[in-house]
Amino acid sequence: MAQQLSVFLENAPGRLNRLAGTLGEKGINMHALFVADTSDFGVARIICDRTEDAVSALRDEGFSVTTTEVTAVEIPDTPGALGKLFEVIADANIDVSYSYCFVEPMTKKAVNFCRLKSPHASEIIEEAGFRILGDNVFHDA
Repeated sequence: MAQQLSVFLENAPGRLNRLAGTLGEKGINMHALFVADTSDFGVARIICDRTEDAVSALRDEGFSVTTTEVTAVEIPDTPGALGKLFEVIADANIDVSYSYCFVEPMTKKAVNFCRLKSPHASEIIEEAGFRILGDNVFHDA
């Protein structure tokens, strides 16, 4: 499992810039970022190298931040690999709330972050031959 930040953002110019700038000023590295929006607000989902420091820095700047555990699954960066992961998840009847990927070009491996609605999802995924990464995702990969 990995720790993910969810940061709620008003849909206004400069909000994402302020978020990224705040983390950069504190020396916090964002490894993965996914932004989804509605007409009124957006949610930035972030995997970074120093979760607790990031939460503190963002809250100090007035951002609304929560942390969530997500399942980080290492997969090959090859055609069909992500489909095989989702096949395992579907065959186990596990609901996926959301998912996003990061690819490390140097290693040719990808990390797929999933919010899964099953307490046994990690075990099922590992039994299928995938590697679940721990809290320090980018040092485990």
